[in-house]
Amino acid sequence: MSKKDWLVNIKVLVVSCIIATIGNAIYSAKAGDPVSVVEGIPGMLLLLLISLGGLAIWAAVNKNHAKHNMPAIAYISLLAMVMTIPGFPGAEFTYASINKIGLLPLCTPILAYAGISVGKDLDTFKQQGVAIVLVSLFAFVGTYIGSAIIAQIVLSIMGVI
Repeated sequence: MSKKDWLVNIKVLVVSCIIATIGNAIYSAKAGDPVSVVEGIPGMLLLLLISLGGLAIWAAVNKNHAKHNMPAIAYISLLAMVMTIPGFPGAEFTYASINKIGLLPLCTPILAYAGISVGKDLDTFKQQGVAIVLVSLFAFVGTYIGSAIIAQIVLSIMGVI
């Protein structure tokens, strides 16, 4: 990965962390368990460092093995799991810090980037024709209905419904 690619990755990750930290403060306040921006910074910095560490491992592996197909997220996830193993140096701090960050605020910048990406490739999407639209709609509806059925079953088993 070139220096330019690293700079772009770092910029995107930093902006995502800023948005997610602010979103986390708003989300947690509305949920009734407020986590201030300052309280969320250590967890977000750890997530940033883990992401950059995983990207560095991915880049090192891909530099030496051109046909390696494992995505960077696999290395990022593996690094995060290792850093939270009980007994690993700093695992308790890592877990406690990251535990203050909600999943939903992390999704906000990711979904925004996905929307921008789809919007950028809209012409390519149009060239695919009606078939891709129908397949997408069926996939979305099927996923929604499948998720609703699973949620209904689990909630029924738990006695909530």
